[in-house]
Amino acid sequence: MHQADAHPDAAARAEPGDGAGAEDTLELRLTEELLAVLGDEPKPAGTRRDTSDLVGDPASWRPAATPAGEFRLVPVELTRDLGVLTRWMNDPAVAAFWELAGPESTTAGHLRRQLDGDGRSVPCLGVLDGRPMSYWEIYRADLDPLARHYPARPHDIGLHLLVGGVANRGRGIGTLLLKAVADLVLDNHPRCARVVAEPDLRNTPSVAAFLGAGFRFSAEVELPDKRAALMIRERAHRAQL
Repeated sequence: MHQADAHPDAAARAEPGDGAGAEDTLELRLTEELLAVLGDEPKPAGTRRDTSDLVGDPASWRPAATPAGEFRLVPVELTRDLGVLTRWMNDPAVAAFWELAGPESTTAGHLRRQLDGDGRSVPCLGVLDGRPMSYWEIYRADLDPLARHYPARPHDIGLHLLVGGVANRGRGIGTLLLKAVADLVLDNHPRCARVVAEPDLRNTPSVAAFLGAGFRFSAEVELPDKRAALMIRERAHRAQL
């Protein structure tokens, strides 16, 4: 599982290696038996699992219209995006929660575990009106080590987020984008009934941004690297949000 989400809306904080946490999003192995139980059809031996099998294909999702502008998710390309992501990860406000400060190789190592993994986590740039300004991880929470710590349901989708750049923080943009991305997940992943997140409890502005985006606080969860707020946004309540 990843470190805590960086604060989406902190006005006083700056701009987007391996984390220090004991577990990582890609640690658990997917067995064919587990996939069958979860409703994911097994693939023939030697076939690489497509990301769209597990979390959908963000590259194909239509842009979301938000009060801040047109927003889309663009899957990370290492050669294109490593520089900006490394810069964001070295911002003290981000590093305090993501714990990925360091050279490009640190950020690259974190990204490669997802890009070369089995498809359960997709790293994306968040692009607002054509400008990259945030980093997202869209992942299968029910297949993540997080599932050991909460009553996971099949096809739960999890979100990790950081907003890069002081100019993008403190104006409610994080809340707008969290709502937009949760809606994109629900629109494009029909078997997903819940979008979940686990920001660090110390990161109260981040927790507030999730609440503002229609997530509810479900529980405090003791994870190996932090005490987290389990946030859940349910498809069944979408019409009331």
